[in-house]
Amino acid sequence: MASTERSATLGILCALAATVFFSLNDLSIKFLSGDYPLHQIVFVRAAIALLITLLIIMPLDGGLVALKTRRPMIHLVRGMCVVVANSAFFAAIVVMPLANASAIFFVAPLFITGLSMLFLKEVVGLRRWVAVVVGLLGVVLIVRPTGAEFTAMMLLPVIAALAYAALQILTRHTGMSERASTMSFYIQLTFLLVTGGLALALGDGRFAGSENEAFEFFLRPWVMPPTIDGLIMLTLGGVSACAGYLISQAYRGTDAGVVAPYEYMTLLLAVFWGIVIWGEWPALSTWIGIVLIAGSGIFVALREAKLDAKPSAKWVAARR
Repeated sequence: MASTERSATLGILCALAATVFFSLNDLSIKFLSGDYPLHQIVFVRAAIALLITLLIIMPLDGGLVALKTRRPMIHLVRGMCVVVANSAFFAAIVVMPLANASAIFFVAPLFITGLSMLFLKEVVGLRRWVAVVVGLLGVVLIVRPTGAEFTAMMLLPVIAALAYAALQILTRHTGMSERASTMSFYIQLTFLLVTGGLALALGDGRFAGSENEAFEFFLRPWVMPPTIDGLIMLTLGGVSACAGYLISQAYRGTDAGVVAPYEYMTLLLAVFWGIVIWGEWPALSTWIGIVLIAGSGIFVALREAKLDAKPSAKWVAARR
């Protein structure tokens, strides 16, 4: 009993630490987004994260033998899902408040629940379907599609959430059970290859000048950052590697139903950073939407843990 309690406590602490790192990642990228292209920021982040994974994390997780895989193409497809999700989410936080984008992104576990029935033929009960509908209602309250301020860019976090849901459905379908460090390595490698290709195609700024902030985030040229910005980019690599490892460790030894609710601390941190740094105080409808999304996600996590289902809550192990 004492051992179980210690394991649960360690899992919760790892999850809380991971949420802080994920939050710092989002905060830093939003901070840098006005001066640098996304592919430059993510290329540097992926390069550092890859080094940390190889030199520090892998020795703790079985050594370089973890690089061996029988499914390289599946890893590539998984990596591309994460690239799409990251790109959509980071473009979203350029054009909308951090809290809004983060809240909408957290419907991913609800998408996983729905897609698991459609593609994996898993049984989803009425209670979880109600939770999915309630969570989607929360998205509508935040996006306000009939409002005067609505633009198509506000759907970017939805695209990000769908991409992550696709990632998890693919993982379940193929029955992948490799080490967390293995999956992290190939995801970071995919980031490095994709952003390196984008740097060659777009890095000179030949297509820059778009009036759309999200598009310009992809199209502006690479520039040499001053010392402070350069250090932030380098630190992002460590933040990304640590966040992924910590959240994986949290779920490895603790039930998803115990860990998942603590991940929603990310939403509170997103609200905090948005208010303190950018003055983005959420509207009443946004607060209600956040509560509905978080409540639905936590309910699904607890329900699936009780039913001993494959937890949709475990979606976040490689999310950013």
